[in-house]
Amino acid sequence: MSDKTELTTTQGGDVQPASEQQRLEQIVRPAVDIFEDESGITVHADMPGVSKERLNVKVEGDTLTIDGVADIPMPEGMEPLYAEVRATHYQRSFTLSPEMDVDQVDASLKNGVLTLRIPKREEHKPRKIEVKMG
Repeated sequence: MSDKTELTTTQGGDVQPASEQQRLEQIVRPAVDIFEDESGITVHADMPGVSKERLNVKVEGDTLTIDGVADIPMPEGMEPLYAEVRATHYQRSFTLSPEMDVDQVDASLKNGVLTLRIPKREEHKPRKIEVKMG
């Protein structure tokens, strides 16, 4: 066992000892698949073990942030002496193009996969132009 103290940095830049929760969590960038079609983009993020209540998806300005915590349930009254599987904190951010309509983002979570649908703004969607006979 090591005598080292784990440290974390606060938002203000101060260094302090890591909490027990922070030592047990691993921050992981979830694997994603991103598809684009004429009407927008679809993002699939693998986040196994994350429940809807522990998931946070937000858009601030042009940044989309996905944040979720997978909980490993522990029987009541028990504490792990050793654990290879830990609670995992998923976190990832993306910069969105100005042509995306961030007010119309649709999100769903099923079987550990978060699916986001981000449509393009109407003025950026392709449109067919009718050709008239002259």
